[in-house]
Parts: sequence; structure tokens; C-alpha cells
Amino acid sequence: MRTTGPRGWQRLSLRARLLLIGVLGVAAALAIGSFALYGVLTVVSFRTLDDAGRATATEVADLVDRNRLPDPIPVTGSQIVQVLDSRNRVLSASVNADRLTAVVTPGEVAAALDGQHPVVPGSRVGLESPLRVSAVPAGPTDLRRTVVVAQRFDDIEDSQRVLGLTLLATYPLLLLVLASIAWRVVGAALRPVEVLRSTAERISGTGQDARLPVSASHDEIRALAVTLNSMLDRLSASRARQRAFVADAAHELRSPLSSMQTQLEVAERLGEGTPVTRDLQEDVARMSALVEDLLVLARLDRESPPERHPQTVALEPLLRQVVRRHAGARVAVTTGVLPEALVLGDPEGLRRVFDNLIDNAVRHAGTTVQVEAEMQGPAVEVLVRDDGTGVPEADRDRVFDRFTRLDEARDRDAGGSGLGLAIVRELVHEAGGTVSLAAGATGGLVVRVSLPVRPRTPDLPGADPG
Repeated sequence: MRTTGPRGWQRLSLRARLLLIGVLGVAAALAIGSFALYGVLTVVSFRTLDDAGRATATEVADLVDRNRLPDPIPVTGSQIVQVLDSRNRVLSASVNADRLTAVVTPGEVAAALDGQHPVVPGSRVGLESPLRVSAVPAGPTDLRRTVVVAQRFDDIEDSQRVLGLTLLATYPLLLLVLASIAWRVVGAALRPVEVLRSTAERISGTGQDARLPVSASHDEIRALAVTLNSMLDRLSASRARQRAFVADAAHELRSPLSSMQTQLEVAERLGEGTPVTRDLQEDVARMSALVEDLLVLARLDRESPPERHPQTVALEPLLRQVVRRHAGARVAVTTGVLPEALVLGDPEGLRRVFDNLIDNAVRHAGTTVQVEAEMQGPAVEVLVRDDGTGVPEADRDRVFDRFTRLDEARDRDAGGSGLGLAIVRELVHEAGGTVSLAAGATGGLVVRVSLPVRPRTPDLPGADPG
């Protein structure tokens, strides 16, 4: 049978775990301290009672030894004193004691003389409270006497009861107060960690080269922040080198590819084209498209959100323009319902988004590709449908990664570079939208692009109809 304890423990936050450990430790310490206090006070109380009884018995024994024992025996408080002979008969007693019957039995006398303190019923002397007995020997050896002192201890029991109830009542309240204090203290101690976490999340979410705040205190949190900032510096430098390499390589490849494309087209027009030159033209075109995609990604990686200036774009004419550009595609590209909506974004970037999506759909469709849109509250959702084989659910997030192509798309004649959907995701996120894949109702694939809508206002300046 599998246990779920460790998993439940791991699901707790660090603050909750620290609080739980601290409260459990304090609870154990308080429980031990409470039991120790209760035990010590009980022992001290009974020891004080026994010492008082033994002191009285010793004083009475001294009077017996000097043959000056008064009758009745004077006592203080509620002590009951009897002087017994060897046959357990009462020879003398205090005023509040029975002068005919001993308060203890011979066995109890022997136990008391042995240093014990037997407890006898108070009913023997007409009391409700039990009595605790102390005894000392007195008199000469041949005429041995025993001085017995019996004392009530109901007040000690009452004190024990009050103390126990007090501890039981204050224990949970004290734990609750300590837990509240610990929750605040742990929260204050972990607040710098939360600041680091939230700042790191903002940095990773915006792609900015910001750094984590470094606290003024020289502690572990400061050391962690310094170490993480050093790591971010190295990562930033590595990304900068990578972006620079991609951009420089793409720029360097652009000119020779353009030259090659031109020479092949001239040869084709002069009638010098062959199947080999036509294959080369396709390869050069594919490489040129790859270089353009790399340049787009390099630009998107280099720019930060504050440097982008989105425009108001009319979505319906933009989509119709993109669809018209695919009029001669391998399969029919049609449009469905296209509501009039204004979105914020870069017109050229949005054109590239839908160009790439339609190109991808045409590449994998069986007979048709359809583009339509629908309003979804404060957003407009553009749907690009195809009747191809679709994308397995396990791969629907992976296909947006750069240079990712599924097995069926790896054929050079059918497959793209693996950058089209990656560019789509970057450009859609740049416009403040989202993109996702889903299975069509009758098969194929549906790409959903959700873009925030800007309400249309009369005479809105700067609107780009696409």
C-alpha cells in the first residue's frame, strides 16, 4: 500500500512546513514542561506535608521519651496525632483523634515506620478526606511506643486538579498564539525570498535584462540574490551572443542566396534550365525563407516590449488579403464568418502570423483550408481549420518550439523549416494574444489565435485596414 504522507508534506508551502515544525516542537516542549511542572509541584506539596507530619511526630516522640506527654496532645492545624503501644492500642491522642480506636492498622504502622506514607480512609475518624500517615518510634526499647500523625491532603488534590485544568485550558490557546506569532515571523523572514521569486517571474515573463534586488543585510538571502544575478548576467551574455550569431549569419547568407536565386531565374528564362536547376531553385527558395525566419526571430528576441509600438489593425480586411494571396495554393483556402474587429498589433507581424498558419495548413490539408473568426468577449478568436491528419495531443505544445517538425513533416518537399509556428507564437504573444492547437470536429487540425479587441470608435485615427 502506497503512503501519501510525504506527498502531502511536499505539497505544503515552505512557510507552512516551517510553521508546522516549529509548532510541533513548541507543543512537545510545552507538554513536557507541563507534565514536569505538575509532577514537581505534586512531589513538593506531598513532601512538605510529610515533613510537617514527621516534625510533629518527632516532637511528640521527644515528649514521650521525657515522660512529659500531655493529654490531650496539643496539635496545630488539622493534624491527627495518636500514641500507640506495641499492641496498637491508643495510649494518648489529640483532641480531634479517636481515643479508643487507632487510625491505622498494624500493617500500616509497620509501613509508616519503614519510611512510607500510607493513605488511610478518613471515615475511620469521621472525615470525608483520606489521610496521609507519618510515624516515628518513641519510648524505651522494652516499652516501645509509636507516634502516628495523620493529615488531610484534599487541599493538595484540589490544587492538582486546578493546575491540571489550567494547563489543559491554556495549552491550546498558548499554541494558537505562538502559531500566529510564528506565522508572521516566518512570513517576514521569507518575504525577501518571495521578492526574489516574483522579480524572477517578471524577468522571465518579459524577457528583460533586469536583475534581482539585493538586500542590504549580509545574510544567505543576499548571497542567493548575488549568485542568481551572476547567473542571469551569464545567461544574458550567452543569449546576446546567440542572437548576434543568428542575426549575423542570416544577414551574411541573405546576399549570396539572393544572388543564387537571381542567377537560377535568369538561366531558367534563357532556356538553360534543367531539372537540376529547378531543384536548386526550390532549395534556394527554402533557404531564403529560412534566413528570413531567422531574421524575424532575431528581431523578436532583441526587442523588448517598451520598444514596440502597436497599431490599431482592422482584422477582417487583413485576413481576406492574406487568404487572397493563397488563391493558387495546392488546396482551396476559403473564408467563413469574419466579424469586423479592431486589434492592437503590428500589421506586418499579424500578416506573417496568418501567412504562416495558412501555409502550414495548406502543407498538411487533404482538400481544404478554412479561415474564420468569432468574438469571444473582449477578444476575437481566429480559427484556421484544415482536414489533414492533425497533430497528436502530446505534440501540440512541442510544435511551437523552434526547429521542431513532426515525423510526417520531415520530408523536404512537404516539411517547413520548423520555425513557422515558433514565429507565430512569438508574434501573437507580442500582440498580447494566445495561440493553441485543437482537433477538428471531423478530424484535421484547428489553430486558435485569440487577440484582444480594441473597441471601434468613430473617426479613430491611425487605423490600418490591412
